[in-house]
Amino acid sequence: DLPVDGKSVLATLASNINTIKHGVKTSQKEQAKSERLKTELITNVSHDLRTPLTSIITYTELLKKPDLTSDERDAYIEIIDRKSKRLKVLIDDLFEASKMASGNIELDKKKVDLVQLLQQSLAEHNETIHKSSLQFRVKNPETPVYAVVDGQKLWRVFDNLITNILKYSMEHTRVFISIKKEEDKAVIVFKNVTKYELSEELDELFERFKRGDQSRHTEGSGLGLAIAKSIVDLHDGSLDIEVDGDLFKVIVTLDAIGEK
Repeated sequence: DLPVDGKSVLATLASNINTIKHGVKTSQKEQAKSERLKTELITNVSHDLRTPLTSIITYTELLKKPDLTSDERDAYIEIIDRKSKRLKVLIDDLFEASKMASGNIELDKKKVDLVQLLQQSLAEHNETIHKSSLQFRVKNPETPVYAVVDGQKLWRVFDNLITNILKYSMEHTRVFISIKKEEDKAVIVFKNVTKYELSEELDELFERFKRGDQSRHTEGSGLGLAIAKSIVDLHDGSLDIEVDGDLFKVIVTLDAIGEK
């Protein structure tokens, strides 16, 4: 840095130059980090796309064998079907994440009761929740919490966050979900205990490759959190993360409106 001594014109100029220099350095670091994240994201998604595709090709070749038993044929077809569906999920999520990142998406905003929307999202996962060893504790207010949002898109946010909880929570632990109105804001909180300790680099948690090796053994793309954040951002809201060891907390904040 240039030395700053006193309050002369030169000292002020030196201070301004130092400020600009620090700003440029910060910007360069952020840009380099962004490029690194993009490169690693592409690398990991490419790996995840290749894995089911390789299985599909392999088992398709095996189906061409003339001496297959009916049981073998059925087993190969079942594997191809499962891997094809996984491939579709990966491609759909990657396409949606790309659209969200570009901002090239229209919102159909209407007055929505967020309490009801959250209940509907949870109901979609009722069977999986009951089969899991997790104990869900959901705290809803007795009165509606309204916001002007794209209900379908926000449902995807809730769905993605609930899906992540079901995939990444440690077995036999409690999950806490709550929604409330704080002044002119709607605050929705999702809290769970994860299977593994998380990085404190919160911004990088939104990227696919920061999921850790454990994510390789679960279905889905791992892009759910990034997609959820993009949707909330499009609503001029915020999706914040708090991490304490294996405790994982997501706070979604949106502008709330009155009942009328």
